[in-house]
Amino acid sequence: MSGLEAEFIPPARPIIGEAEIEAAVRVLRSGRVVQGPEVAGFEEDFGSLVDGRHCIAVNSGTSALQLTLMALGFGPGDEVIVPSFSFAASGNAIRLVGAEPVFVDIEPDTFCVDPEAVAAAITPRTVAIMPVHLYGHPAAMDRIMEIAQRHSLAVVEDAAQAHGAALNDRPVGAFGTAGCFSFYPTKNMHSLEGGMITTADAALARTLRLLRNQGMEQRYANEIVGANMRMTDVAAAIGRVQLRQLPEWTERRRANAKFLDAGINTMVTPPVAPAAHHVYHQYTVRVQGNRDAAQQRLTELGIGNAVYYPTPIHRLKPYLDVDGKPGPWDLPETERAAAEVVSLPVHPSLTQADLDRIVEGANLAGVAR
Repeated sequence: MSGLEAEFIPPARPIIGEAEIEAAVRVLRSGRVVQGPEVAGFEEDFGSLVDGRHCIAVNSGTSALQLTLMALGFGPGDEVIVPSFSFAASGNAIRLVGAEPVFVDIEPDTFCVDPEAVAAAITPRTVAIMPVHLYGHPAAMDRIMEIAQRHSLAVVEDAAQAHGAALNDRPVGAFGTAGCFSFYPTKNMHSLEGGMITTADAALARTLRLLRNQGMEQRYANEIVGANMRMTDVAAAIGRVQLRQLPEWTERRRANAKFLDAGINTMVTPPVAPAAHHVYHQYTVRVQGNRDAAQQRLTELGIGNAVYYPTPIHRLKPYLDVDGKPGPWDLPETERAAAEVVSLPVHPSLTQADLDRIVEGANLAGVAR
């Protein structure tokens, strides 16, 4: 069977099994479907992934970021340092509270924010650093936390792609002032849609719980102006099922990545920093030749692939200056990554035959012209 005739290997494959379906149906039959016992249970369960921090469930990863910035009191006149090489939500959450994103460059190997660039970008208006644990690789949190402590800055970890990732055996989401996770269907675990905020600060956790629920802890006793960013119990029940399977899925992703590392020789495979536990939300290679040709060849061979992210945030339309230009940012590693990266399938549903095809196809595509 040729590559064109073989079954297409998708770049991601959300898992929705009988256990997830049964959990959803059970909750629907219970009549307790919003902000009930399943949400509380999911929050308690998720704490085991983040060293026992307080966990606050919300309706999306973007809401997690936005609510955290709101709870910390950030707004107009404030600056938050963030990498431009990320999904737009990282910048959007900052703008949604009225603060301004200050874009900085990434480290070429990990694709995560460069601590030296962070230190150089701090101004009197800086209030926070938002490192992104991109593709499942932890950012250099030891160095970032040192910078933040030296300048009395908050650290909001964007851990949307990094459930279970760690640095020096400390999990992401357990370093900063708060961590923000996403449960979108393509993530390493999902709840159909949803997010989680983690924090060691009990007062911040209470504020976040108020903000997600119209400013109320008790019904009609509004304490602050809040929003409606609650998680449903259906989503939480699915998330609890997925969380139990996350360790096994993570090990499959890591094993798949190890096989791809050993076999792919015409593309630059993703390095892993010392003491980092990479969970491979994406298996992202660099194509040093013609990326368009490489992607076309992969697709012809039935191998799903995608570019995350072809346009850095600072070049997206909402972030251009009044002249339609990307502003003063000098981000050479960001621009290079955006021009070279391609993500290949690494999800836990891959078979050995799939992995063999991905290696063969990647090696053919890497020399495509």
